[in-house]
Amino acid sequence: MPKASPPSPELFLDTVRAYQRTAALKGALDLDLFSAIGDGRETAERLAERCGASPRGMRILCDYLTILGFLTKQDGRYGLTPESAMFLDRHSPGYLGGTVRFLLSSLLTEAFQDVAAAVRRGGTVVSEEGTLAPEHPIWVEFARAMMPLMKIPAQALVSLVKVDPARRLKVLDIAAGHGIFGITFAERYPHVQVVALDWPNVLEVAQENARAAGVSSRYRTIPGSAFAVEYGSGYDLVLLTNFLHHFDRAACERVLKKVHAALADGGRAVTLDFIPDEDRISPPDAAAFSLVMLCSTPSGDAYTFPELDRMFRNAGFAHNELHALPPSPHQVIISHR
Repeated sequence: MPKASPPSPELFLDTVRAYQRTAALKGALDLDLFSAIGDGRETAERLAERCGASPRGMRILCDYLTILGFLTKQDGRYGLTPESAMFLDRHSPGYLGGTVRFLLSSLLTEAFQDVAAAVRRGGTVVSEEGTLAPEHPIWVEFARAMMPLMKIPAQALVSLVKVDPARRLKVLDIAAGHGIFGITFAERYPHVQVVALDWPNVLEVAQENARAAGVSSRYRTIPGSAFAVEYGSGYDLVLLTNFLHHFDRAACERVLKKVHAALADGGRAVTLDFIPDEDRISPPDAAAFSLVMLCSTPSGDAYTFPELDRMFRNAGFAHNELHALPPSPHQVIISHR
């Protein structure tokens, strides 16, 4: 029988020092380092000249990023890994560097300054409403920064939800944010009409994106809170993307009853969310999202499928189907009226 390894402090130390990894990556993005390497500047000296930095500082940062796995190094020359070339070079169509404007925004990171206090309270300690305060500026940052990350899930979701391409289709996009989910439906199907609901300042971003996609003539908006405004009726699809996890179960059921009433006969609600297994520790990305909700909202959570299924049924939906959406950590629930 192999001898068991002795306990190691590695996980503790890696976690405590994780802020250094985050800061190094943000620094590289601020310097546009990955794009500079992609342009052919490969040595610390040439990169320092291109990025307006010291050769010593550039060498130390590039070595650190090589240790982390973001760069390669051979004979004093640095290169991009396939992942860095795809996601961190500004010239790549898959560039995700802009997402740090939201993911590392002080409006979000301050929610994690005192996790113990959030645990004691059972919700955010940043303010009474956390990130759910009306017209909170974080959601404009979210809309501007996160759309590139959501393009692939949006395309996968539209492919998953089968519709008749010849039919006129009315789609309500609740908490539309950047609008990419509704916009992708409109791009795919020329007879789709989209109604986007969100705070007025966020809808400005969604409308910009609709214009850029060439679908603005089939894209209108409802400004306000999903809990307060009238949705209208006759919708074939209602999209609930990354929305329900912000609220407690009672609030979710209130909005789901409104969704049910707004759907046409045979209509469907389409929910995209982080949905953990019933053990609440797997899959890791979905399950870990509960901590984000604990620290940034008064009572949000990452709900399991049985919990969501119960909410939808309590709101009047007949049945609900759970679908994976690889490679995204999200899953999709299609709920039938």
